[in-house]
Amino acid sequence: MTQTAPDRVAALDLIRGIAVLGILAVNISGFAGPTAATLSPHVPMPGSFADQAVYAGTMVLFEGKMRALFTLLFGASMLLFVERMDAAGRDGDLLQLRRLGWLLLFGYLHFLLFWWGDILFAYALVGIVALLMRELPAKVLLAGALLIFAGWHLGGAAMTFPEVRAEEQVGLNRAEPSELQAYDVTQREVTAGAEQELDEYRAGFVEQIRAKLSNRTFQPLMTAVANIAETLPLMLIGMVLYRSGFFTGAWPRRRLRRIAAISIGSGFAFTLLALVWLWQRHFPYQAMTAAITYWLAIPHLLMAVGYAALLVLATPRLAATAIGRSLTATGRMAFSNYIGTTIVMTAIFYGWGLGLVGTVERVEQMGFVLLGWALMLGWSPLWLARFRQGPLEWLWRSLTERRPIPFLR
Repeated sequence: MTQTAPDRVAALDLIRGIAVLGILAVNISGFAGPTAATLSPHVPMPGSFADQAVYAGTMVLFEGKMRALFTLLFGASMLLFVERMDAAGRDGDLLQLRRLGWLLLFGYLHFLLFWWGDILFAYALVGIVALLMRELPAKVLLAGALLIFAGWHLGGAAMTFPEVRAEEQVGLNRAEPSELQAYDVTQREVTAGAEQELDEYRAGFVEQIRAKLSNRTFQPLMTAVANIAETLPLMLIGMVLYRSGFFTGAWPRRRLRRIAAISIGSGFAFTLLALVWLWQRHFPYQAMTAAITYWLAIPHLLMAVGYAALLVLATPRLAATAIGRSLTATGRMAFSNYIGTTIVMTAIFYGWGLGLVGTVERVEQMGFVLLGWALMLGWSPLWLARFRQGPLEWLWRSLTERRPIPFLR
């Protein structure tokens, strides 16, 4: 254990800023449409070539990569917090557990009041497991993380093969009657589910909360458990990278360049190959579900690590520029920006706001992404010029400390 730990790590803040921007580019389809819209540019309405191109670009550059990057950073930041508290003579593990407990509450309220796609609850729950494992040797953590991650996703890919093959047979007009019947049932269920979701999102604020409490009370818990074999390994890898000095400039620049080139290049190539295959088939539901959940997990991890290496290399120069300072401020306020983005986007799309859900095409959604990016990059440095932390960061820290911490600069 180190005797001292930095209060801020520049690379962590800057990378986190880019990750929270990239997450909006992925989540926008979930704000603007039903859950199935995250799997196809043809939901809830048939997409044009431009819509498909936007979806494809998002899939190659952002889908899965930003979530993986954000999870790596969460693991690294947990370790940084514990080390900083221990160095100050406090019980870092106890304080981190308290932080995660409050994050559980924040995450559930985020789901209940605003959006089905919350990740904070899962991070808090899985973070407790990762915290219990942090004292294990780095080699054990890394080997275990890679084994769980690869084993779970490769196994899942094998399990989904029969469904994807049956769907492919339907597309080729070679399906058996049983396969065709199963395909028709799935399509009807997806369509009915999308319509039900849209009806819910068009309802008022209180009605949406009531629907979640009635039908999906335990969804955040179920999501966390279903994704633990992805979330936990990524957090552990983030811890190992932090402990090794990856984010603090201890790695040789030549090694970082090599990792960035190999990881981004190989992950990009595999994702592009999968995209071509899926696009040719008009993004079929079973194949897209398998691809997003299992097939592309390893390319996602490769590209996330490659992005991280590239940004660590760029941090010394980039952080000194105007855009770099805005990205760093955005990352320092990632919690406030993540929740704030949800509030803005649900106010635009849901029935208690402007009610645009289900009506905005994929290309047009990019305008709202740019709006969200401009808001985050604009308000974050202005806020931090006067205040020590973002508003939710301050509340979270104060609840953890059980006292109001200094807020104004």
